[in-house]
Amino acid sequence: MLDRKISSSIREHGAPTKEEAAGWVAELIAKLQRSKLLDDQAYAIGRVRRLYAEGKSLGRIRQTLAVKGIGKEDADAALERLAAESTTPVSDLPAAAAFARKRKLGPYRGDPTQRAEMRQKDLGALARRGFSQAVAMKVLSADSVAALEEMVHDAD
Repeated sequence: MLDRKISSSIREHGAPTKEEAAGWVAELIAKLQRSKLLDDQAYAIGRVRRLYAEGKSLGRIRQTLAVKGIGKEDADAALERLAAESTTPVSDLPAAAAFARKRKLGPYRGDPTQRAEMRQKDLGALARRGFSQAVAMKVLSADSVAALEEMVHDAD
């Protein structure tokens, strides 16, 4: 995208040359990296924390990072750091439970008859979020919020 902006500016204004502008961009990127203002690893760590707290599946987190241009090594390092910092195991179960809490799915629905009626819809919501059927069924089959929270903490 930056290349298109540079090319457009050169066409409009005539100077500098494309090679000269590319050199300036490379210098600027290097300067930002040295000053830690442009740091893929720091970005990945922050993004992983936020996405996991929002209830995104690990697969969806990896996919989101890849779309943002974060390399596999940086993504893996960010997920490892999340695991090291976390008091609960970093797996899809806690993330699915967080998503269920946020969307009031499964045990977070107050009425048991409504839970039964909405089970397929809840399963679909969890599947669209990237959770496996096994994880989604665990979350939805929890008898209560307390049982789900215990399941999450016992998963280690």
